[in-house]
Amino acid sequence: MSDMTIDIGIDETDRQAIAEALSRLLADTYTLYLKTHNYHWNVTGPMFQTLHLMFETQYNELALAVDLLAERIRSLGAPAPASYREFSALSSVVEDEDRPDAIEMIRRLVAGQETVARTARSVFPVVEKAHDEATADLLTQRLQVHEKTAWMLRSLLA
Repeated sequence: MSDMTIDIGIDETDRQAIAEALSRLLADTYTLYLKTHNYHWNVTGPMFQTLHLMFETQYNELALAVDLLAERIRSLGAPAPASYREFSALSSVVEDEDRPDAIEMIRRLVAGQETVARTARSVFPVVEKAHDEATADLLTQRLQVHEKTAWMLRSLLA
């Protein structure tokens, strides 16, 4: 471990609080990634081709997002959670205990996207208090993706 002090204009207490909040967002994002990848593999029915491709696009986007979130946590000087055990303890995205049909998959992904959006939104107070514009920018980008994806999925149910 380096003995160099991190001096980026955010004190250690705030950096730790932001990293902890981002760790919950990372866990939610990773859990949603797994759920979306599961659905990509296991979807069946008349919408198979459409949903198979849509879910692939979504899980690829989520895979990139987990990297950005983990790297931001590391930039703040904290370790990023990186195990199923840690993600399970931190995540608020509900995991499946059954094999849903295509319509239920869509409903559950809407709920998952909205859960991640709420988690991202909940990080703003600590970020704004610390004047952490870099994290605020990342959160804004994540919110835009999750809200748009939830809308697109919800549109399939109309």
